[in-house]
Amino acid sequence: MHAKDILIDGHSRIREEVHAVLDGLTEQQLNAQPAPGANSVAWLLWHLTRVQDDHVADAFGLEQVWLAQGWERRFGLGLPRLDTGYGHSPEQVAEVEVASPDLLAGYYDAVHEQSLGALRGLAAKDLERVVDERWDPPVTLGVRLVSVLSDDLQHVGQAAYVKGLLQSADA
Repeated sequence: MHAKDILIDGHSRIREEVHAVLDGLTEQQLNAQPAPGANSVAWLLWHLTRVQDDHVADAFGLEQVWLAQGWERRFGLGLPRLDTGYGHSPEQVAEVEVASPDLLAGYYDAVHEQSLGALRGLAAKDLERVVDERWDPPVTLGVRLVSVLSDDLQHVGQAAYVKGLLQSADA
């Protein structure tokens, strides 16, 4: 198995988990914070999707799906155009309200497709290319892609946990 196949498999698992979390959620549950200052399912899934969109687009010289396909306009969050949620305060987290699980699933799927397209074209030597020199050591494409994978898996797991809390409270 090639490294790109492992990355494709990992990203496909994120997609499966995103859809599993969204399945059966109401709009109210999607946007509910289980405690003051806590992340909602909507914020967690929006954020992980924005990070993947931002980082993969940057690493491969692509336009972000958020802008290119009009998702920023469809979400209508009133945030800066390139906001990914990184560093959001509890107040900013609370402002991220998503109209429906389908909207979030649609955006995630569009980002997923762009990510898979980029990953399918990878050669092993591409993973060694430096994509960010602001770090010491500089970040390679391979390191960036694993970082996105790790971050997204953590956040989708958190979203699944929040979903469970909300559904058990509603039962």
